[in-house]
Amino acid sequence: MKTTKKHTIKNTIILSTILLLGLGCIVKKDKEAAVSLKEAFKDKFHIGAALSANHINNQSQPSMGVLNTHFNSIVAENNMKSGMIQLREGEFNFDMADKFIAYGEANDMHIVGHTLIWHSQAPRWFFTDNDGNQVTPEVLTQRMKDHIHTVVGRYKGKVKGWDVVNEAILDDGSWRKSKFYEILGEDFMKLAFQFAHEADPDAELYYNDFSMANPGKREGVVKMVKNLQAQGIKIDGIGMQGHIGLEYPTIDEFEKSILAYSDLGVTVMITELDLSVLPSPRRDMGADVATNVEYQQSLNPYTDGLPDDVQKKFDERYMAFFKLFLDHHDKISRVTLWGINDGDSWKNGWPVRGRTDYPLLFNRDNTPKSVVNDIIELAAKY
Repeated sequence: MKTTKKHTIKNTIILSTILLLGLGCIVKKDKEAAVSLKEAFKDKFHIGAALSANHINNQSQPSMGVLNTHFNSIVAENNMKSGMIQLREGEFNFDMADKFIAYGEANDMHIVGHTLIWHSQAPRWFFTDNDGNQVTPEVLTQRMKDHIHTVVGRYKGKVKGWDVVNEAILDDGSWRKSKFYEILGEDFMKLAFQFAHEADPDAELYYNDFSMANPGKREGVVKMVKNLQAQGIKIDGIGMQGHIGLEYPTIDEFEKSILAYSDLGVTVMITELDLSVLPSPRRDMGADVATNVEYQQSLNPYTDGLPDDVQKKFDERYMAFFKLFLDHHDKISRVTLWGINDGDSWKNGWPVRGRTDYPLLFNRDNTPKSVVNDIIELAAKY
C-alpha cells in the first residue's frame, strides 16, 4: 500500500499519543508510590493502624502492604491485653505479642502497647482468691505489679509508649466502678503508672479513653491527671479514642478537649480512629464494648455500598477532623486508625452484630478511598 503524507502524519500522531499515555501511566504510578499518608504527616505526627490477630498471623496478606506503605506506627488491637497474655495467674502467653513486636521492629514501626490495665478484658482471677472471694487491696496491688513488670519489662526499649490504663472515667467525669476501683479506689491509677515506669523508665505512659470530647469526661480526666502530677507520677500523654460518627462529636468540643489535655503539659494522641456511617441506636454511644443491640434491618442500610450523599458526608467529616488535627499538630504526636481496611473494623459487629460499616480510609479490597488523596493534599498545605 502506498504511504501518503497524510498517513505518515496520522501514524506519527497515534505513536506520540501512545507514548504520552504510557509516560502518563508511569508518572501516575510513580506518584502513587511516592505519596503516602506517613510521608504527608512525617513532620506533623505518627500515623498508625491497629493490627488484629489475623494481621499478625498472616503477614503476607495484601492489607499489610497498605500498612507498610501508608503507616509508621502500630498497636495491637487485642493481643496485648491482660486477658490475652495472662489468662491464668502466672501463666504468660507471649506468642502473639512477640510476633507483633517482631513485625514492628522488622519494619521500623513506632510501637504502642495496648493496654496494661482495663476492666473489660481483665481475667477474673485478678480479683478473686481460690475460693472465689474478692481479694484484698494488698493482693490486687501485687498482681498488678507482677503483671505490669513482666509485660513491660519483656518489651523494654521496644515499645515506645504504653496505654497504661484504659477507660476508667465515665462520661459524667466520675470514676468507673470497676473491680480495680472497688478494691483499690483511685490509687489503682497511680499504682499502674508507677509500676509501668519502674519496669521501663524510658517508655512513654498514656491514659486512653473514649468519648473524650464529652465535657463531663474532659473535666474528670483533667482532674485525674492533675492529681497524678501532684503526686509526682509520670504520665506523658492522653489518648482520645476517635470512635466518631457523622453527627457526633462536634468539632468544637473535640478541639476544646485537645486544648484542655495539652494544657496539662502532656502530648495528645488520637487513638482508635474510625468513622461509622451507620445509624446509632442512641446518640453518642462512645465505645463501651459491653453495649449490645439486637439486629434490626433499619440499622444496616448500606449492605451494597454507600449512596453518593452518604459518601460525601463521610469524606467531609474525615477532612474536617484531619484539618483539626493538622491545626493542632504541635500538640498531637500520633493519629491511629483502628484497623487497616473496612473489613477489619470492629464496627461491623458493634454495637449491632452483622452490620456492614465503612469506617476506615481503605476499602475492603485495600484500595484507598478518594478522601485519602484529599487528606494528603491537605497535609501539604501545613
